[in-house]
Amino acid sequence: DQIRNAIAYPSPGDKNGLNVKLVVSHAGLSVGADGGSHQQIEDIAIMRAIPNMKVLVPADSVAVSKLTWTIAQQYGPFYMRMARSKTPIIHTDSQEFQIGKGIILRDGSDCTIAACGITVKIALDAADLLQHDGISCRVIDCFSVKPIDKELLEKAARETGSIVTCEEHNVMGGFGSRVSEVVSESYPVPIRRIGVQDKFGESARDNEIPQLFEKHGITSINISNTVKELRGQKK
Repeated sequence: DQIRNAIAYPSPGDKNGLNVKLVVSHAGLSVGADGGSHQQIEDIAIMRAIPNMKVLVPADSVAVSKLTWTIAQQYGPFYMRMARSKTPIIHTDSQEFQIGKGIILRDGSDCTIAACGITVKIALDAADLLQHDGISCRVIDCFSVKPIDKELLEKAARETGSIVTCEEHNVMGGFGSRVSEVVSESYPVPIRRIGVQDKFGESARDNEIPQLFEKHGITSINISNTVKELRGQKK
């Protein structure tokens, strides 16, 4: 309520919202031991529904560093979401990040895997598994959830014929929902959303977080199996 009414709603002059940047950590299931009461798995859905608010979910420290500088140069309210756990480096220092644009990390023609945040690495691992089975997957880092890269997603739908999304978040209203909205209005193809299925989180020790992800299907193996299932439904 405070974010909506005190940050996004005020519009001084011709501005849209106030110039406030919200940079948060400990989002998603990877908070682990803090449990369901502290696991933010509804925040993307809430924030993207607020007018004027831009939503970013970086995949690694390179993205965080570059996006922090980028949003500091732009006026308006931003919400940048980070996880608690250590994350592997995916991007090179030369990678450019533009608000409203996605990044193709791997090209492919049989299916698209779209992900954001720490699930981008999981998506890349899934693409590796599928490559061993002769399935070519495009992997997109959709770090800019709002605004999202509509053109890139429509192109992926047209060229690969199916899309699997993955997020460390509730599938209700989250990143996968946004991708589904875009594709259904531009070039409908079979889509599956991988993430928390309308549930609260739960406690897990740090060494048990992989099992927590597995419980919710946020794994490279589940993504791989889902891609294989979708292949039979393509146009």
